[in-house]
This record gives sequence, structure tokens and C-alpha cells, in this order.
Amino acid sequence: MSDLKTRFLEVYSVLKSELLNDPAFEFTDDSRQWVERMLDYNVPGGKLNRGLSVIDSYKLLKEGKELSDDEIFLSSALGWCIEWLQAYFLVLDDIMDSSHTRRGQPCWFRLPKVGMIAVNDGILLRNHIPRILKKHFRQKPYYVDLLDLFNEVEFQTACGQMIDLITTLVGEKDLSKYSLPIHRRIVQYKTAYYSFYLPVACALLMSGEDLEKHLLDVKDILIEMGTYFQVQDDYLDCFGAPEVIGKIGTDIEDFKCSWLVVKALELSNEEQKKFLHENYGKDDPASVAKVKELYNTLKLQDVFAEYESKSYDKLIKFIEAHPSQAVQAVLKSFLGKIYKRQK
Repeated sequence: MSDLKTRFLEVYSVLKSELLNDPAFEFTDDSRQWVERMLDYNVPGGKLNRGLSVIDSYKLLKEGKELSDDEIFLSSALGWCIEWLQAYFLVLDDIMDSSHTRRGQPCWFRLPKVGMIAVNDGILLRNHIPRILKKHFRQKPYYVDLLDLFNEVEFQTACGQMIDLITTLVGEKDLSKYSLPIHRRIVQYKTAYYSFYLPVACALLMSGEDLEKHLLDVKDILIEMGTYFQVQDDYLDCFGAPEVIGKIGTDIEDFKCSWLVVKALELSNEEQKKFLHENYGKDDPASVAKVKELYNTLKLQDVFAEYESKSYDKLIKFIEAHPSQAVQAVLKSFLGKIYKRQK
């Protein structure tokens, strides 16, 4: 895998260089340096799980056949398109959430010379994706399907972000709006489509599969997995170690519709509910500490552990019912990467 990761990072350098010399725009030294610095800061810094899983999935769909250099390059390029999409979402998301850190460093817009230029940088990141697809996939029979796929998933993610933002409207702090179905809807659209469905859909298209035919059952499993992944994220935001997860969790201060608060509301008595209403979404350390204390009183760590093992069993059952062994392998490899993760 480390060898694959090295090759994957080499493809990043190639794509970056192509974008910095894109004939559609006459770069100056300043603009080229800006874009290069912006890309290096925002695109390759994460765990790269989404990108690498395109190559992983493609490999598993090929059922152990050795991949050609061209196949490795193309599956890596699609993987990087997802990482570019993720960078675009995160750069803008951090501005919307007034976040301070991301992946263990200050958010891009927090850098002194960046500020609101980051909004346009987000737009640039988004526009790099069709440039990459056009250069490397234009002649492929699945080119239009790829464009469609990225456009659709971006639309679903933006809608997920919208329902997240309007549900957590500051100034209208109403916890009674929060429930498991609302949480699930936000998660499904905001995270699961681009993080789980998109990498596998890319690999299926590249291997010549018809998405319509293949994907309904696979899509459901992947969305379920994405939901489980986000619940883990919500849990780690509160209970994970900042030095491990690379950011300081702010879901409580930000009045987020987190799985933890939804569960807490479900398990609380009237007095505890009132206590939550008074302290959740307040930007002072004392209130945050009080909410965490209530989470501990309600034993949410145990509730999460039970949720985690039940979700795992349910997913394995779904996966093993799938007719294709190769697809089963793809789905199991995904689940293996996220089960009991610490960051």
C-alpha cells in the first residue's frame, strides 16, 4: 500500500504541474506561485482515504490482475479529483464555520495573506476537476458519465451542507429540531455521497460497469457506511484527542446537529433536556464542559460502542448478500479502513 501511496503522490505532482501550465490561462509568476501554494496547502494534506480507495476499489474489481501503469495513473487521477472536491468543500466549509484549525494546521483562510481570497480559491479548486477530467478522460467512453457523476455528487453535497446550515441557524437555537432522521439526512447528503459512493462509482465506471445496473444495492450499503463514518466523526469531535484527529472539535459550540446531541436528547430526562437547551451551542468553555459532563453521565461512550458494533454486524450482513465477490471485496475493504478508527 505504501508503494501505491507513493505512486499516488507522484500523480499529484503531474496533475499540479499540468494545472499550473493550463493553456486556457496565461499565468504570471505570482499567480502560478499562489495556486501552487494553495494546492499544496489544501489538497494533499489529509489521510487521502477517498482518493486511494479509487485505486483500491479498481484493483479489487480487476480481481487481482496486475494494473498497467496507465490504469494506475487514471485511477489515481480520479482519486485526486475526489481529493480536489474535498479540498474545495473544506476550504469553504471552514469559512462558513469560522473554524481555526484543519488537519493540524491553521485553516487556509486564517493565513494572514489569504483571508477571503480563500472563497475564490475554493471556486478554483472546483474548476480544476473538469480540467483534469478533460485532459485525461475525454476520449474514454465513460467521460460523460464521469462528468455527470461529479456534478451530481457535488450538488448532493451542497444540498447536505445547506440543510446542515439552516438546521443549525445561529440566532434560532432550537434543539427540538434535532432528531435522528434529520441527522441521517444531513449526513447522507453532506458526507456519504462524496466520501463513500463517489470513489466506488469512479472505479466501477473505469472498469466498464454500467452504474445504473450495478449501483442501487451498492449505493445503499455505501450510504449506510457513510452514515456510520459520520457518527464516528461526531463522536471523535467530542471524545477524540485533538493531537490524534488533527483539529479541535467545535461541534458543541457550533450548535451542530451531532449524533451525540441527538442521542443525548433521546436519553435525557426533562431536567437534563433543559440543561442541554441552556448550554448547547454556547461559545464558552464552561458550557462546553457542562455538555461533555452530561454526555458522560448519559454514558454516551458506551452507547456509541454499542452502535458501532451493531452497525458493523449489519453492514457485514448486507455486504455478504451481494452477488459479486469482487464488489463484496471492495465494500469489505472500505469497512475495514473505518471500523474502530481513532481519527
